[in-house]
Amino acid sequence: MRTLNYLLLAVRDPLRSAELYSKLLGSEPVETSKTFVLYVLPTGLKIGLWLAGEVEPAPKPAGGIEISFREPSKDAVLATYSEWTKLGLTVVQEPTDMDFGFTFVVEDPDGHRLRPFVLAANPR
Repeated sequence: MRTLNYLLLAVRDPLRSAELYSKLLGSEPVETSKTFVLYVLPTGLKIGLWLAGEVEPAPKPAGGIEISFREPSKDAVLATYSEWTKLGLTVVQEPTDMDFGFTFVVEDPDGHRLRPFVLAANPR
């Protein structure tokens, strides 16, 4: 059985992106260089920030991936919204109720979407 345990994001500046992702993830990278930064989260998930110009084969334009973060409550989603908007992230969806739950979406400087959410009591 395959295990999904690694996300690789093509970014314009891994060190600059790491400044943001350290705040978003509440974690410091385990590996850092000008072309690559690696996080290993407590769940075992790894997130790599790779200089887009160094990725082979070359990726399509940077951005376009969405990373979701499950929160324990609507209040937690709103607290994350407050925290992340203070970091200057671009809001592409204000906090809102959707079929699956309460959520919002912001973009990092490379256009990767970040979606915190709490599931609805009875999602459709």
